[in-house]
Amino acid sequence: MFVDKAKVSLKAGDGGSGAVSFRHEIYIPKGGPDGGDGGKGGDIVFKADKDTDTLVDFRFTPILTAENGKNGSGQRSAGRSGKDLIIEVPIGTVVYKDGSPIADLTRDGQTAIIAKGGEGGFGNAHFKSSTRQAPVIAEVGEPGEEFEAELELKTLADVGLVGLPNAGKSTFLSVVSNARPEIADYPFTTLTPQLGVATIDGHDLLIADIPGLIEGAAEGKGLGHDFLRHIERTAALLHLVDVYNDDAGAAYETIRNELSKYEDLSTRPEIVALTKCEGVDEDIIKMQMSSILAKNPGAKIFAISAQAHTGLTELLRELNQEIMKEKPVIDEKIEISQDLPTISLDQKLLKDSWKVEKVDDKFVVTGEKIEKFARRTDMNNYDSINRLRDIMKKMGIRAELTTLGAEPDSIISIAGKEFTLVEDY
Repeated sequence: MFVDKAKVSLKAGDGGSGAVSFRHEIYIPKGGPDGGDGGKGGDIVFKADKDTDTLVDFRFTPILTAENGKNGSGQRSAGRSGKDLIIEVPIGTVVYKDGSPIADLTRDGQTAIIAKGGEGGFGNAHFKSSTRQAPVIAEVGEPGEEFEAELELKTLADVGLVGLPNAGKSTFLSVVSNARPEIADYPFTTLTPQLGVATIDGHDLLIADIPGLIEGAAEGKGLGHDFLRHIERTAALLHLVDVYNDDAGAAYETIRNELSKYEDLSTRPEIVALTKCEGVDEDIIKMQMSSILAKNPGAKIFAISAQAHTGLTELLRELNQEIMKEKPVIDEKIEISQDLPTISLDQKLLKDSWKVEKVDDKFVVTGEKIEKFARRTDMNNYDSINRLRDIMKKMGIRAELTTLGAEPDSIISIAGKEFTLVEDY
């Protein structure tokens, strides 16, 4: 079963929590803190695979979960990081989050981190200083990213075959390449995109047979949008027109109109082929060519017969020349950064890096850095909460809260963590 769209719920691994621990060894009365850090949660990674050609597996596994990181322990033992979950997807898969693309996998073996695992929390050994000899503070691990992603497969090919149903696309592909699509003498024989490789003068052409289009396809009629997307990234189009059409120009124009409405595919380099020309009178072929030229005077038209194997070599050579001139530009800039923000107060903390709003009876603080600190704060640990309050004071957030009317017992909310402004009031 061919599936080119899917939705999947992703949950990267949570980071492990740091440990609160002290050395307890004979003859070492003040061993000091030795709590280890928690391990990082596993990432969810998508990997493009040339041997995978459909998204059907996501229909049966709609929830993907990576392994959590392990908690730290005594003797400065760090928790083990969770294993990454690596999922193979077809080449040409685009991943969307909230409607925006976050990854585009266009090469075999290409990988992208789709959901990042949470960082592990620091153990209390991390917080030892000259003024804090026995810290009882440890951080909890950050939660891994969790969201619903939409996957869309867009076929990558050099040549996209277009034309009305029953124009002879499947027959052409089966003759010039190694593909074996279903062929029958009725419309819509092809219901899924088919790929084949044709070789001409030592060059390989990857050709995609797109299911037949009809008038109104760009608005979703017939097979519509489900298959127009598969010709978005082809270098050139081969427009097949049945020579037995009553008006080849009208048939040609129907498809051209649909292509112009969808991502303006009508501007893609195009070759036109009149198909099924075996045994057809030359005058009829010339008449049909003239009908097409009346719609597009610049059209390059070839008369071919896939059944009789005539005109195919010249056509493939012309396609190869077009492809060499017009290789597709594939957007590979859509990548997920591998860098995680550093949790530190050493760098300059700008006022613009956070914001405070009063929502009902709470003061909600937002900002990447302060939210990261909050997520890693153990709200069951008195000293950990006070550390978060101290960080807010250094960043200027506490002063802003006071300016907005916050009282000592006001509820502060950061990244879903709630606490009062002052510990004792």
